[in-house]
Amino acid sequence: MIGAGGRLGAALAREFARSCEVIGFGHTQLDLADLDKLRATLAPMRFDAVINAAALTNVDYCENHREEAMRLNAEAPRVLAEICGEKQARFIHVSTDYVFDGTKRTPYAEEDAAEPISVYGESKRAGEIGALKANDRALIIRVSWVFGPDRPSFIDAILQRARSEEEVAAVADKFSTPTYTLDIAGLLRPLLLSDAVNGILHLANRGACSWQQYAQWALDCCHEQGVPMKAKSVGPLSLGEMKNFVARRPVYTVLATERYEQLTGRAPRDWHDAVEQYVREHYRE
Repeated sequence: MIGAGGRLGAALAREFARSCEVIGFGHTQLDLADLDKLRATLAPMRFDAVINAAALTNVDYCENHREEAMRLNAEAPRVLAEICGEKQARFIHVSTDYVFDGTKRTPYAEEDAAEPISVYGESKRAGEIGALKANDRALIIRVSWVFGPDRPSFIDAILQRARSEEEVAAVADKFSTPTYTLDIAGLLRPLLLSDAVNGILHLANRGACSWQQYAQWALDCCHEQGVPMKAKSVGPLSLGEMKNFVARRPVYTVLATERYEQLTGRAPRDWHDAVEQYVREHYRE
């Protein structure tokens, strides 16, 4: 198995290495922007599956660098899917809740129309479409608000501030679901080499929250675990106050996981439990 990409890629490579032979590629080993080199690197290799968790994920950077975003987030997944198709290998590509426009107020199912409102979301949607056209064995997994021990995320940033500041705040009118990288790995395991499931599948922890609620719960878990924090509560901000944002953000992108539950008979755990475990294991006093 070959894995590529960031915080989630590192978690998947580590977890699957317990039972599979895994080659993990970072940006320096496999530059997705160089499509010819990408083909040349993978062509001589033998593998049963490729998981692509790499992407250009800075939403505001993508807004001003459309060509680069499309190359990395759309063209590279298509090429990877083609390579896997030629080798009769499984291709799994990680996508995002940002393919939705956020106008719903109930969780998005896989069959809901994907209508992105940013260049980032548009490039990720193009990557989904290109990969599925190139390889009928491809599986696209959409995830949301990913956090985990391999690279700092939103929750790490807010807790770092809460250590030294008595007042912290987070956006209260944007909603999705925090999803733990270790949970994604566990949910994905039964689908890794199975041809029974392809197309698009939502993988996320259960439940919904705002950034403010997410941050408050993590802060509460720190206090419960005795982790020193100066801040006691997280104040509310609105998306409208975020003047530094360049790209539009969808306000509601909670992902429905019923299809996964029907296919596997397993239900993802609630996001509260995942965050509590993360704090307990990675924020000791």
